[in-house]
Amino acid sequence: MKRQFVLGIVLFFFTLGLVLVVPRLATSQETQVAMCGGDMMGGGMMNDRMMRDGMMGGNREDMQIVHRLFANHDQIRRTVEEIPGGVRTLTESDNPQITALIQAHVQSMHQRVDEGRWFAMMSRTLPTMFRNADRYQRQNKNTSKGISVTKTSDDPDLVAVLREHSREVSGFVEGGMPCMGGGMMRGR
Repeated sequence: MKRQFVLGIVLFFFTLGLVLVVPRLATSQETQVAMCGGDMMGGGMMNDRMMRDGMMGGNREDMQIVHRLFANHDQIRRTVEEIPGGVRTLTESDNPQITALIQAHVQSMHQRVDEGRWFAMMSRTLPTMFRNADRYQRQNKNTSKGISVTKTSDDPDLVAVLREHSREVSGFVEGGMPCMGGGMMRGR
């Protein structure tokens, strides 16, 4: 476990280095879009606020929660159900501290989406979800061990993004921090 944690920290700083250095070296908008996970909804760059807030775009508290969830991913279980127009997920833990982190993370991320406050974790789907926040519905309900989240849209392309996001998060739960590179590292 200690080795995985150290590897996770090393990968995080490597990724952070890529985030800070490579965009300065990029000579085209297409390269920058690819660095940020691509534009699954069609061609444009991220909005100005997203660029100003930066690739990692979160405040310290949100980042600390995410890192604690990565470090304890083996204590989290997750189910994903595709429903008409979207997805329903259930993310839980038997550890009350991890349960509280899961609930805090989801509530904070939904608040960020509602307020347009960018947050990205090297995700192919988050840029699209933030840009299209008014085009899908988000509902969450705390459970005794975690949280149930339902996301739906009338737009079939956005439904595909919501479902892909649920798979990304499941990958984080399954793989922890090394999975953080998502599509960028795997070259999807």
